[in-house]
Amino acid sequence: MPIYKDFKTIPQMFQIITKDFGRGKERPVLKYKVNDQWLGIKYDEVYRDTENLALGLAALGVKRGDRVSIIAENRPEWVYADMAVLGLGGVDVPLYPISTSETIEFCLNNSESVGIIVSNKFQLNKVLKVRSECKTLKFIVVMNNEDKGTEKNIFSFSDVKAKGMEFGKDHPNYFTESSKLTQENELCTIIYTSGTTGVPKGVMLTHKNIVSNIKAAHEIFDIGENDIFLSFLPLCHIFERMGGYYTAFSCGATIAYAESIEKIASNMEDIHPTIMTAVPRLFERMYSKIKRNVESQPEKKQKIFNWAIEIGKEYCVAKKSGHPIPIFLTLKHKLADKLVFHKLREKTGGKLRFFISGGAALARELGLFFEAAGILIIEGFGLTESSPVIVANRVNDYKFGTVGKPMPGVEIKIAKDGEILAFGPNIMQGYYKNKKETEETIKDGWLYTGDIGVFDAEGFLIITDRKKHLFKTSGGKYIAPTPIENMFLASKYIDQFILIGDRRMFVSALIVPDYDALKEYADANRIQYKSIDELVEMKQIYELLDKELDQFQKKLANFERVRKFAILDKPFTIETGELTPSLKIKRKFVEERYKDLIEGMYKGLEG
Repeated sequence: MPIYKDFKTIPQMFQIITKDFGRGKERPVLKYKVNDQWLGIKYDEVYRDTENLALGLAALGVKRGDRVSIIAENRPEWVYADMAVLGLGGVDVPLYPISTSETIEFCLNNSESVGIIVSNKFQLNKVLKVRSECKTLKFIVVMNNEDKGTEKNIFSFSDVKAKGMEFGKDHPNYFTESSKLTQENELCTIIYTSGTTGVPKGVMLTHKNIVSNIKAAHEIFDIGENDIFLSFLPLCHIFERMGGYYTAFSCGATIAYAESIEKIASNMEDIHPTIMTAVPRLFERMYSKIKRNVESQPEKKQKIFNWAIEIGKEYCVAKKSGHPIPIFLTLKHKLADKLVFHKLREKTGGKLRFFISGGAALARELGLFFEAAGILIIEGFGLTESSPVIVANRVNDYKFGTVGKPMPGVEIKIAKDGEILAFGPNIMQGYYKNKKETEETIKDGWLYTGDIGVFDAEGFLIITDRKKHLFKTSGGKYIAPTPIENMFLASKYIDQFILIGDRRMFVSALIVPDYDALKEYADANRIQYKSIDELVEMKQIYELLDKELDQFQKKLANFERVRKFAILDKPFTIETGELTPSLKIKRKFVEERYKDLIEGMYKGLEG
């Protein structure tokens, strides 16, 4: 669907949309929940608060080209801060709310940020710990007015907006005129990649980089002002920022901020979203919950559910075949929908048109399962370095197990060693103050993604794995772990899974089980236990998972099969360092943390 009106920069988009949709439109652009009540913010309110904040920042000395960092959870003030900094011709530097003081210090110094906008006291304290080490930092702004404290050069949002109102008296058109000065090839943002190893790298994206991706998204997806997005992925991540924020904003859609990932289910039922950006982890959780619920039902209901899913899959295949759907299949599908599918869709709010999944590989089985129920998951692929999307499936042209076809304006080719290369207007300018890494990643304008892939006969891109994830057994066999790991994640008893085997005689695994599923199994089989720690060490649980693995790995080659595994009593989390903020497992970190456990699986078995 074409964009609402043409624009070349983010500030230009902001000016157009807030002005046009602010005229007599009562529908909110942003929604958030306070004290169990959803509140809406209209376009004219967003514009007024953003302008006052921008003028206040100008009064604090922010000028064109200055870097200002933002560290906050998803909330309306994130939008105000972003649009205010960009509207002044500044460059914003978004940081993950889970960042440590050390990471914040590095990013502030590396980007030479003149200021930082934080959400609350918790984030403020992290900055205060390292403030004296940040030589370019002149001020801190706190979104929560009551959390600013009394230290020098710390201001609340209200303080800055009040300064802005005063500044505006003498400079009435400053924000509008400043927004017009921004050019498409100017730097828009520096995003520090979380990475699985090493020091964060600052990805430099221009307005053109990001805007080209917004426009490409509108070309392949029918998104308009009647859509409602529910946002829960971090706004500091380019996937949510481009897909769930800028693309939605650019056509006048409504964006509602989820309270937390734990409350996604209830928030979906409240908001009735039509589109959501998500990561496979959400679908894995949804699937596990559905399966557990079904298995707690009487056998008759279980049979009805399983029958319905099979009919749903059959119906989807028939629908895509291009031939008329047999009348009996249509009637069966209507019955399956009445008995099962509509109840599952109600759990997403009942109005969802499609999910857009990114950040990691989506298991093909999950895509097929939800498609059967009438819940469509559209998978794409990209990197922070490509603003981010380079390929995506389309609503009417998709294939599970692939990440789709190239985005409009983006070229993709496969290098001799299988690495995916991308070229287009969305490719970053480079890593900030890091020429060496830039030259290794961009060659002759082509972005070397670090992912291995292949195009199928119909032009869909299939990603095999990350180049650095491929490992070689001591027997000389190469293994791509991700597809195998995704296969095991379809088990209701497995929550997280990591394959081990680099330079080893055989493949092993670390398994984080679904603890609720294990408890239900233990209770049903009268297995006595006092704690999760005790339960995961029991012989019966090891035997249960051993049987599960045997069922799933029948189709694998002998050298790919898991011969030994260890069960963990704690999940991998962002807070404990095993996951990146985009929920990818940090393999090297995990292997180092569980080094003794891994060595124990191979002890006395390898020469």
